[in-house]
Amino acid sequence: MPVAQTSSVDAAVHTLMANTGAKGLALAIIDGGRVRYVQAYGVRNAQGDPLRPDTVMYGASLTKTVFAYHVLQLVDQGKLALDTPLGDYLDKPLTDYDTNAIYPDKYGPYRDLAGDPRWKRITARNVLTHSTGFANFWFIEPDQKLRIHFDPGTHFSYSGEGMSLLQFVIENGRKDRGLGLDLGTLTQATFDRLGMTRTSLKWRPDFRPNLADGFNDKGEIQEHDERSKVRVAGSMDTTIADLSKFVAALTRHDGLSAASYAEMLKPSLHIDTAHQFPNFGTALPADRQRKDLYAGLGVVTFVGPQGPGFFKGGHDGQTANTLVCLEKSRKCVLILSNDVRAEAGFADLVHLILGDTGVPYDWEYGDRAGKS
Repeated sequence: MPVAQTSSVDAAVHTLMANTGAKGLALAIIDGGRVRYVQAYGVRNAQGDPLRPDTVMYGASLTKTVFAYHVLQLVDQGKLALDTPLGDYLDKPLTDYDTNAIYPDKYGPYRDLAGDPRWKRITARNVLTHSTGFANFWFIEPDQKLRIHFDPGTHFSYSGEGMSLLQFVIENGRKDRGLGLDLGTLTQATFDRLGMTRTSLKWRPDFRPNLADGFNDKGEIQEHDERSKVRVAGSMDTTIADLSKFVAALTRHDGLSAASYAEMLKPSLHIDTAHQFPNFGTALPADRQRKDLYAGLGVVTFVGPQGPGFFKGGHDGQTANTLVCLEKSRKCVLILSNDVRAEAGFADLVHLILGDTGVPYDWEYGDRAGKS
């Protein structure tokens, strides 16, 4: 179906905000690999300053898709292979590294894995398909110890911790293999190339004064977090105008080989749980599983009435982001909201713009859409 007329989109956004109480929302429509519409609605802070297309917002876990894109660039350059164990790229065993001495509070406590040799099997593909066996983050474990809960590559269980491991390998890996690279520098080169002047994986003072604070599910203001270190699991600050340029470039596989783009969207690992969270969910009975739901690399893939698609969300207590793309038409909707309550209206808004896509929002949110 054709992309909805923008007047209808504007009306639908205003309805969503009225129904959910969301204070601010920014939206972009990509069609045919090009940005066709960018708009921002509502306010960016408690003072009521307007949210604008160039207002800096929190990218949250959409950072993971940006990271996957850069990992695939390293694959294209021959510096990484998706199915080579990550330990092969290190000068010494992973469990010998004192990560806090390298960079405090940036990487995981890999010495905790000394008694579990399964770390030696973890690959970049396992990381990007959320199948490392790690919890979302080590510090949410009851004893705050990093551990592997299942054999790597066998199940999907969402993990920012896995992303941090791959970041560690890229940034501290063998220089004779072309690694020892800074992810802040790598990503910034892409942002510069695409004209994304207000995007970074690390806080920049020039993001003020046009910066969005957030609103939780009680409507309480939450100040924007100034993230002082590059964390590929979710440290990106961006704007709707900027990130739409990245999404359009991604759908054109601008900066990636055709083979790497195909790898990103290939159904790599079947997802058999009812919902994305909590971690380590029980598999549904076979007849209740979505047969089309798979982890790609940095995205989740599905097949709906309009054919194959992919999507990625981003969420915290005051952030609601979503990206939905249809492969054949290269039509996408990108939404960034500084109010978590907006999530409750995403399904209807995306349906209005793209038609019936089959995007698995029930799996993504369960009954938690719009809740902190």
